[in-house]
Amino acid sequence: MLAKIKSHKLFLVIFKVVFTVIGLLPKKKKLMIFESFHGKQYSDSPRAIYEYMKKHYPDYELLWSIDKRSTPLFQDFKVPHIQRFTPVWFLMKPRAKYWINNVRTPGWMPKPRGTVYVQTWHGTPLKKLGLDIEEVHMPGTETNTYRNNILTESANWSYLVSPNQYSTEIFKSAFGYKGDIVESGYPRNDILYNATPEKVKAVKSKLEIPLDKKVVLYAPTWRDDDFYAKGQYKFSFQFDLERMKEQFGDEFVLLTRMHYLVAESFDFTAYEGFVKDVSVYPDIAELYLISDLLITDYSSVFFDYANLERPIIFYMYDLEDYRDRLRGFYFDIEQEAPGPIVMDEASLFNAIEQALRNGHGSTAAFQDFYQRFCYIEDGHSTERLINKILKE
Repeated sequence: MLAKIKSHKLFLVIFKVVFTVIGLLPKKKKLMIFESFHGKQYSDSPRAIYEYMKKHYPDYELLWSIDKRSTPLFQDFKVPHIQRFTPVWFLMKPRAKYWINNVRTPGWMPKPRGTVYVQTWHGTPLKKLGLDIEEVHMPGTETNTYRNNILTESANWSYLVSPNQYSTEIFKSAFGYKGDIVESGYPRNDILYNATPEKVKAVKSKLEIPLDKKVVLYAPTWRDDDFYAKGQYKFSFQFDLERMKEQFGDEFVLLTRMHYLVAESFDFTAYEGFVKDVSVYPDIAELYLISDLLITDYSSVFFDYANLERPIIFYMYDLEDYRDRLRGFYFDIEQEAPGPIVMDEASLFNAIEQALRNGHGSTAAFQDFYQRFCYIEDGHSTERLINKILKE
């Protein structure tokens, strides 16, 4: 085991040296390299920026940095890509003028001088983030090490994208970031304003969802302290899928969108026809478009979904523990949630019934939430961001 650890560390040192040396070569000034969730997805704001650049700046070379296991996905989309940590990748990544990413890069990877690193991040923060987490509960991670990694990473960013003023202030403290924050709105949410009815029908058709059925999207987050081992998290459903099917099976299809850290842990074949697992579906924004109702917990998905002004239910069965011990929140979700908070199965099922019948009800709480968090986004966030980056 010790020999294996030493070998791994040696490889990282070699990677860093090679990357640093190649990064000294002249920049490819119109090369932009994209990455989403460690190269595993063609999604999120990097995808929105890529598609905008492809349409409006055809003279740029656009490449995706991908995980080997995601190769079939990128081939299906006919998206130009290079596999991470291969010789070709080492020749291209350090020389690219622009990096577009939505999560942290490996700790050994230095940003070369002259590279413009655009960090789009991947959510509006409800739960405490980065340096604002008082004690880290992730396996194999010391709190001080985690904090130092955050600071090292954020020091590399040229721009950090923010969806609103609320997020801007939190990002400064959570990442210890003193650089340029572009308050453009999230590019990934442009589709929520620009999609056509034909687009919605096409997504439903692709997922084989009957047009006469409603769609409920269940998208919970992960728990830092619920894991098998380092990097291997687990998640347990806190409601009975069979009972939900019995009560609502004729009315809607349930889409399950599990967090990417736990997405490989589930088998829903017993609920075929009612449950459709969309955890690896390329773009969650398309799932928002076809959903009549969102059920979540502490995931940031509800900030994005609120742009559609559709009902949201918060299933927070472990609210007290999550709030007071595990993460903590940036605002009082119990007072400001744009939808009901429920903590047991019976209350959840009742809230679903009410939401499908009455929508979000145009409550004052929802309208206040929309004005605070969704006021920038209007379908032009990508355009604002690109104008800023390329102009400078």
